[in-house]
Amino acid sequence: MTEPFQTHERAERSPRVEIRRLVYPDLPQVVAIERRVFPTPWSLAMFVLELSKHSGICLAAEERSQTGGGAERRGPWPGRALARSEASGQRLLGYLICSRYDTVWHVMNIAIDGDQQRRGLASALLAELYARVDDEEARFTLEVRRSNHVAIHLYEREGFRAAGVRRRYYQDNGEDALVMWRTPSTLARQSATDAPGDWIGALDDVPNPGPV
Repeated sequence: MTEPFQTHERAERSPRVEIRRLVYPDLPQVVAIERRVFPTPWSLAMFVLELSKHSGICLAAEERSQTGGGAERRGPWPGRALARSEASGQRLLGYLICSRYDTVWHVMNIAIDGDQQRRGLASALLAELYARVDDEEARFTLEVRRSNHVAIHLYEREGFRAAGVRRRYYQDNGEDALVMWRTPSTLARQSATDAPGDWIGALDDVPNPGPV
């Protein structure tokens, strides 16, 4: 259920921003960002469940302090770990949650804190996801609000293609979600055309594509 960032993404990521594995001590900051960004935020229990899945990939975008690196923290959760992070100047800027179902990678959640948007962080998180999966035949899917044209445009640049609709998917207003896929076929077709709307045949390896 991705529904990220309402502003345009640009490639302006600072060298001091590190993309790393999301860990349990990050969750207080994750939950705080989630509540700021989304009208129907995930609960803490939902994030704990996703982090417990060994087959998934969960990533964090963290701004390093001037004096230290961004090593993954494994201290007691949540109080002292968060206090150490804040004291060192490290700040979580965004995160990505992706689960694996058989041969399909489902991007469940991407969020960038409001004042950190327009820095290319969502694209950086996705790039790290592709690198960690490290499979040219991998298929990725996600859901996005039909009205979130900025996010849809970002995903199209990433090679995703709309392939169906989930009716009344979002609980806050009953809005439909577009189901989007990134597959070898969508990427091959993207490289052959300048217009995403002309991606005829791009859904050849998408399971059960439907009208959008």
